Amino acid sequence: MYHSWLDRWDERRAQRRDAVKEETAFALDAQLAFPSAENAASIGCFTDLAEQAVGDATFFDEPEGSDPDFEWQDGWIKFRSSVSTDTDSNNIVWAKVTESRSKDRVLVIFHHWNASSRYGQIAKYFSSCGSTVVQIAMPYHFERCRPASLYADHMLSPSLGRTIQSVRQAVLDGRTLIRVLQQRGYGEVSVLGMSLGSWVAGLVAANDLTVKKAVLFLVAGSLADMVWTGRATRHIRASLEDQINLAQLGRAWSPLNLENYTDRLARTDLDLKIVLAQRDTVVLPELSKRLTAKLKEAGARADVLELNCGHYSLSLPPYIIRAGFSASRLLNR
Repeated sequence: MYHSWLDRWDERRAQRRDAVKEETAFALDAQLAFPSAENAASIGCFTDLAEQAVGDATFFDEPEGSDPDFEWQDGWIKFRSSVSTDTDSNNIVWAKVTESRSKDRVLVIFHHWNASSRYGQIAKYFSSCGSTVVQIAMPYHFERCRPASLYADHMLSPSLGRTIQSVRQAVLDGRTLIRVLQQRGYGEVSVLGMSLGSWVAGLVAANDLTVKKAVLFLVAGSLADMVWTGRATRHIRASLEDQINLAQLGRAWSPLNLENYTDRLARTDLDLKIVLAQRDTVVLPELSKRLTAKLKEAGARADVLELNCGHYSLSLPPYIIRAGFSASRLLNR
């Protein structure tokens, strides 16, 4: 009976955002994802470019010779993103700092899609455990919102190229923030992501060798599969399915698929903690388990915690308490 109530609670939470989500037009927008390539006129050309990007070790690297020019004042870090978009507010990155008693460890947090506020309680908890916590605003969220937009519709959308651009921008912004923190003398770097933020955190950990620990809540490998099957992205699937099929979407978004980077996530100096929800209707458990199986196959040091809750009810006790304790054990190890 309790779990039936929990499922209904999750569904009510999911319905809150449905009213503002709109179906928008499918678009390739290849020039946004791959600026140096010629615009792709067909899905076949786009998927070819995407698969080339997976094989390009520099796709998630910061521009060569870039040196972050940042402001750090009153607990806030601010700098210009290395990716320029047509939304001016989105091109300035903001991060909130919750200091700890020492600078030995720093944790960068990437929030979930359509987050309406930062994780104040989580930041205080990990700060009290000895990690300075820095919460970065992902593209089109918080101070970076697109004017007049009711949700972060440009972060994840039926524009194939814009979605790649947005996730890539989030990864590059995260890597720039890590360099800012290192310049200020902070020690061991860890990342934590929640839902869509866990894809970003996973890609940061896969591409930035200075990251030593990664905590991924509610994650899977294929972003395409998550969008196609997930409760929160039905409006995106509705815009996509008359234009392309799931196999094509998987190829188009292959640079965002964590399964393509399991060898990098399996490096010997990286520890992983993955927290899954067994009743999740947004990131289906079978997708999450496919990623963890591939990580295990690659030899990754991944500790997996499965909780009998849903995507949104992970935020409720006792689940969030168990997840927090489990993550803190890894971060403090």
